[in-house]
Amino acid sequence: MSTASWNQPLPQISVEELARRLAEAPDGLQLIDVREPQEVAIAAIDGFEVLPLSQFEQWSADIRQRFDPDAETLVLCHHGIRSAQMSQWLIAQGFSQVKNISGGIDAYSNRVDPSVPRY
Repeated sequence: MSTASWNQPLPQISVEELARRLAEAPDGLQLIDVREPQEVAIAAIDGFEVLPLSQFEQWSADIRQRFDPDAETLVLCHHGIRSAQMSQWLIAQGFSQVKNISGGIDAYSNRVDPSVPRY
């Protein structure tokens, strides 16, 4: 995945807003977790499809077949850095409603659901 910078501001969603959205209408959301399988084994949020960035070449070519480019897409990682990279890449691929989950699963555990383990 390219680490090129984009000039547009990256849309963000807070972990509190994520929790509210998951409770109210999760069916309308596309949820992507870009962490590694060993990280997901420690802590996960139900409903996220895991697409590890280390396996980018295995899933990147069919991203538009697996996900609707026009649907709201929320991207998660540990702290928000890798998910920001993925969000930028998705936008570059023509995805129109991408949001990076600010603070990642660590913030979710800290501020929303302490039963989700921190690492």
